[in-house]
Amino acid sequence: MRSVSGPAYRGIAFREESEMIYVSSACVRRDTIKESVEELAQSGFKSIELSGGTEYYQGYQESLLELKNKYNLNYLLHNYFPPSKKNFILNLASLNDEIYQETLEHYEKAILLSRKLDSKKFGLHAGFFMDFNTKEIGENISLTELYDKDKAIKRFCEGYDYLKEKTNDIELYIENNVISESNAKTFQGQNPFMITDYNGYEELKSLIDFKLLLDVAHLNVSANSSGLDFVEQLKKTIPISDYIHLSDNNGLHDQNRCFSDDSDILHILKDFNFNDKTVTLETNGSISDIKLSQVVLKKSLCLG
Repeated sequence: MRSVSGPAYRGIAFREESEMIYVSSACVRRDTIKESVEELAQSGFKSIELSGGTEYYQGYQESLLELKNKYNLNYLLHNYFPPSKKNFILNLASLNDEIYQETLEHYEKAILLSRKLDSKKFGLHAGFFMDFNTKEIGENISLTELYDKDKAIKRFCEGYDYLKEKTNDIELYIENNVISESNAKTFQGQNPFMITDYNGYEELKSLIDFKLLLDVAHLNVSANSSGLDFVEQLKKTIPISDYIHLSDNNGLHDQNRCFSDDSDILHILKDFNFNDKTVTLETNGSISDIKLSQVVLKKSLCLG
């Protein structure tokens, strides 16, 4: 994990972050969401995006409310939160009825919890044209026959419209997927994921009205894997999104690396306007790494 160093960052006093910058609970690896949130809160983070990676336990909702009141926290919920008793891949485009129904039920729970925690945005992932197992999350996915694309998109749209009816007071977002270099090679020119570039966004936008949760790290990898110009993709997607996920990577795989002052992605992003956008930091590492990433992010993008 890379961390920031050098004279430009020595002696920086870490101030309470701007409310427009959230930190993902997945930035710290703990067994329960209570442990993750409390560690971030005690380290001075007030805006936390609740994400996957923790175990289900009875009373997690009460824990989150207690921590919210104790530390004056702001929450957002994201895709795999709240934690489920059963591990499975969420896929709103699945043509497997059981997986599709489980996905819908999970998102309904997330919407209800968002309301309970006074969270005004919820971002879910775009769908997949296949189903795969949990061991392949973030890894190389085995070659498998893809679903009929039109049928899968139709099912996704039906599910999204169903959820949209339940979110009058909550903004619903769809996050772009990532296709890594290895997965692009495995599927030999076929794209098994919805929305990995601007054209994918336009295709879905022509069918349903939705807001884009733009994961810049996903877009960087997908552009490289698909032979697209990353900067040109950013020029088209950043202006249409007011909710952004940020982390660093090598352009080949989604690594959730911390930012440094020489990050290529940040040098590119300096040319874009992030005013009035909600930004979530999705980097792995120690608390010090995360804080240093946030300092670099604020400085580079003039946030906070």
